[in-house]
Amino acid sequence: QVQLVESGGGLVQAGGSLRISCAASGRTFSSYAMGWFRQAPGTEREFVAGINWSGGTTYYADSVKGRFTISRDNAKNTVYLQMNSLKPEDTAVYFCAAGGPRYGVTSTPNAYGYWGHGTQVTVSS
Repeated sequence: QVQLVESGGGLVQAGGSLRISCAASGRTFSSYAMGWFRQAPGTEREFVAGINWSGGTTYYADSVKGRFTISRDNAKNTVYLQMNSLKPEDTAVYFCAAGGPRYGVTSTPNAYGYWGHGTQVTVSS
C-alpha cells in the first residue's frame, strides 16, 4: 500500500530553522512531481513548494520564496523541505504530496494523487 509519512516537525522560535521529510513507500515516485502544502487552523490548504521528477525544477509560493528550499532524493523515495528564517505565520500542519505531473511542477492540489497525514510545525514569536 502507498504511504507517505512526514517527519521532522516540531516547535521552533521565530528566526529558526527546521527540516521536514516525507518518505514514500509502496511505489516509487521518482517519475513524478512532489510537493508540500500547509494548512493553518481555520484556513484552506495552501501550496508551499513543488519539485519536478528530477529535482531540477522547483517552484515556491511567494510567502516562502527565499526562505524555504525543497529537495528530493529519488533513491530514497523521499522529499525534503528546509525551512529557514521561520515566522509565526508559518505555523501550520505541513502535508507532503506525491504523484504529481510527470513533467513540470504544479501548485494545484488536485494534480497530486497521494497525500501524507501531515506534520505539525509551530513557530513561536
